[in-house]
Amino acid sequence: MSSFRKLDILVLCGGPGCERQVSLASGGCVAVALRQAGHRVTEADINPDELSALDEKKSGHFDIVFPMIHGTFGEDGQLQEIMEQRAVRFVGSNSGSSRLAMDKFQSKKAFEKAGLLTPKAELIERSKPQVDYCGDPDVRFETVLDELSLPCVVKPNEQGSSVGIVITAQREQAIEAVRDALAEYGNCLVEKFIAGREFTVGIVGGETLPVLEVRPAEQFYDYRAKYPADDTKYIFDLDLSEEELGNIQEIARRAFLALGCRDLARVDMIRDAAGSVYVLEVNTLPGFTDHSLVPKAAARAGMNMEKLCDQIVQMALKRPICRNSCEL
Repeated sequence: MSSFRKLDILVLCGGPGCERQVSLASGGCVAVALRQAGHRVTEADINPDELSALDEKKSGHFDIVFPMIHGTFGEDGQLQEIMEQRAVRFVGSNSGSSRLAMDKFQSKKAFEKAGLLTPKAELIERSKPQVDYCGDPDVRFETVLDELSLPCVVKPNEQGSSVGIVITAQREQAIEAVRDALAEYGNCLVEKFIAGREFTVGIVGGETLPVLEVRPAEQFYDYRAKYPADDTKYIFDLDLSEEELGNIQEIARRAFLALGCRDLARVDMIRDAAGSVYVLEVNTLPGFTDHSLVPKAAARAGMNMEKLCDQIVQMALKRPICRNSCEL
């Protein structure tokens, strides 16, 4: 006798951030997969000013929410906190872990505390006097660049999908990139550039998926390479030993745990020529489009989109619900 239970699932996508179009695509793919798995699925595009989809009296009953809003609002803990306050059961990390993972600088502190390597970086905050470095760089900003050395990476502190990232070996270009990032995105990081091979590991329910190497045709794996481009290479058959692959997976798992994540995530890393693996960041709601890496890795492990999405839902369904960030 089958134990399958058809669920009413609310998939949230879109949102107010600059990753909106990717989120809509991810949400659409998740919705299709869950319907194929036999569930009843409703899709909703929400934002901080329009939350009626979460009101069951208005939108109808749902058993669980599957958020697929990348970046601002959906991945930074805001949406998760709202659902916790409403005692809504949902897929993914809780508000505290989501907030920590989205904050790249605080994530680095957590990685370091866990004994993991991560590229050295300095936080440049728009609200503090140090923003003056960008208009007329003083000795202190020059010192930051000298300590990190060039080339360096300038990135918004709280964005995903490689939005707004600049890699440069030119001091003036680095300063300009910081100025632009502060103006458009707020706080930013100036990070030491680590040359090497880029690997990513998907995690589902605490279990690591196969290691995937990403080789973009361009300088690095930016927004274009992640989504519209078709010239990025994704390689599973790697020239690494089982021990080396296992080490990369273990580092990914430790990074996932260091941030207190649950259900699903993608951990991005760089391995330098000496074999040292640096954790770049953890994405708590990774993309689920046909270009996305977690579905690719799951398929490599024999798990299609239908099975992947259903498994994630089933994990979250077993969790008790608490209010105010205390979901277990």
